[in-house]
Amino acid sequence: MNSQALGRAIRYVWQYPKVTLSAVGALLIATLAQLAVPQLVQEIIDTITSNVINQTVLNLPVTIQAFAAERLGLSLAVAETEVADAERTIIAAGLIIVAFAVARGLFSFVQTYLSQVLSQNIAFELRNDLFAKIQRLSFSYHDRNRTGQLMIRATDDIEKLRLFLGQGLLLALQSLILLVGTLIILFYTNWRLTLVVLPLLPIAVISFMLFGGLAQPLFSEAQRRLSRVNTVLQENLAGLKVVKASVAEPREQARFQGAIDAELAQRLNITRVFALLFPFVFLVANLGQAAVMYFGGRQILNETLTLGEWQKFSLYLVYLFLPLGQLGFIITLMAQAAASATRIFEILDARNDVENKSNARMLTEVNGRITFENVTFRYFEGGEPVLQEINFEAEPGQTIALLGGTGSGKTTIINLIPRFYDASAGRVTVDGHDVRDVTIESLRQHIGIVLQETTLFSGTIRDNIAFGRPDAAEADIIAAAQAAAAHDFILEFPEGYDTPVGERGSTLSGGQKQRIAIARALLLDPHILILDDSTSSVDLNTEYQIQKALDHLMEGRTSFVIAQRISTVLNADQILVLDKGRIVARGIHEELMENSPIYAEIYHSQLSEDVELP
Repeated sequence: MNSQALGRAIRYVWQYPKVTLSAVGALLIATLAQLAVPQLVQEIIDTITSNVINQTVLNLPVTIQAFAAERLGLSLAVAETEVADAERTIIAAGLIIVAFAVARGLFSFVQTYLSQVLSQNIAFELRNDLFAKIQRLSFSYHDRNRTGQLMIRATDDIEKLRLFLGQGLLLALQSLILLVGTLIILFYTNWRLTLVVLPLLPIAVISFMLFGGLAQPLFSEAQRRLSRVNTVLQENLAGLKVVKASVAEPREQARFQGAIDAELAQRLNITRVFALLFPFVFLVANLGQAAVMYFGGRQILNETLTLGEWQKFSLYLVYLFLPLGQLGFIITLMAQAAASATRIFEILDARNDVENKSNARMLTEVNGRITFENVTFRYFEGGEPVLQEINFEAEPGQTIALLGGTGSGKTTIINLIPRFYDASAGRVTVDGHDVRDVTIESLRQHIGIVLQETTLFSGTIRDNIAFGRPDAAEADIIAAAQAAAAHDFILEFPEGYDTPVGERGSTLSGGQKQRIAIARALLLDPHILILDDSTSSVDLNTEYQIQKALDHLMEGRTSFVIAQRISTVLNADQILVLDKGRIVARGIHEELMENSPIYAEIYHSQLSEDVELP
């Protein structure tokens, strides 16, 4: 069991010391009230048995009462007093038991409530920490990890850890108090009888320890299989249209069935371990009870143990094995929590490939000079280079067009500018500052990006345009929408800018989503503009409108454009032609048509059918 990860999780408890100490205090009072009850039960039983004997002696003829009392070791005066006070003693003891029961119930409620408050707050802290970490992790981490797996860790794993911290941890403390307190009372009551059952305790404890060692990897594997189930579900929900269009429902159903079958099989493996463990523990408890009945009965016959003491011992014996029974539940929660804590801290401890240096400085004023100096990039250490020895300089206000086939490295180049990734060799500079020497936040504040895959968030059109500037004025939002040729179609909706976009923008067409994304970037008024094939999903007329607006907005900004249409590159100040991660040609359109066979091929195969509107 990974105790180190679990120990780190438990330290979250002390972020709420008042709640923690109050819950522990309530637990202590409730447990002490529980421990007091068997002693009162003994007093009631002993009072009843004594009263029966006293009453029997006093009902004898007067001539033989003294003789009978002497043989039984009784005092007639004491017997008469005890008979007279017996009912009052029983009532008093019964009322005290009720009082202890009420106290136990009240403080158990307080302890349960506070433990839930504590665990929910810890889950809140963990989810916040996990979300913040996932937000900060570089793209390379997300390239290696699936969304479904991250979702399971942020939901199911945290819930399992919360259950242990809210229930298992305090239950373990309660079991420890109950076990130690019961052993002390049993030794004080009858140490000989205690020694009879004491050897059974290590057997039960060792059994649970072995179970814990077996259970933790089983629960870890169960969580991994649950992650696979969630991944298949998430992929199918996200790609439902593709699945239906490909008539792939039966195949995807079979894939999901396989994932849940594997998860079910692992859960059944865990159930089998439980099915073997608990009957064994109950057997140990029953053996202890049988031993107490036999040896306790002998002591009663020998008059070294009263009936009340034997009943008290039997009740405390239940308290002795109750923590052991609870230990099974605690071990289960602990094994699940340890597995989940390990998975959670794997993310929290994940090394971020892109992060601020300790001495990183703020990037304040930006002119927009972008330089790539001998830049080489690999997605994974030891992998094939995606970019090799890239050198170019973009002057402030220039528009740089990137052309090339699929996999040539266009998108990778623009990903290096805002530090979505860091160069494996060489450096990227903004106004002479290595992007690794400035804070990521200040760098990205000066960059507006419209990615090839448009992402919209749940909310209204206004919310999505103002995503980067939630406090933007209405006039600025409308101006950005007009610049992106989005204002007219927005007003065609009955609710205008208050129109909900649906999940991932499902209520909008591809071209509409891209224009919303462009408006979102333009509202930031960036010094550096990146458009990754941002007009690929619009018709020629819409593209013409967008391009006219962009031509005006690009003035004074350094702009990088990835496009497959000639209209987006004809007016570029510099065109970079990439092939297999290298720049194979550069210049303006006319120069490249004369000097670059690769550019001419791209033009004739991909761009020549494009008609530039007047």
